[in-house]
Amino acid sequence: MITVKHNSETYEFETLDQAMAWAKELGEFVTIQLNGSEVVGKFGADGIIDGKLPNGEAYKWKKRRRR
Repeated sequence: MITVKHNSETYEFETLDQAMAWAKELGEFVTIQLNGSEVVGKFGADGIIDGKLPNGEAYKWKKRRRR
């Protein structure tokens, strides 16, 4: 059983995939507990919209190719 804690609530899932999918959809900080270990954080990725990061800064990274 996988346990996910969000705020003061606890949720249980049968698989890690189910727990991760729920955490990604939630988009907030959670604690996932399994096999005596904990994984914490906000899961999923924020997108780049109109060339800007979610915090408003310009996205400047470019892949450099070596010749």
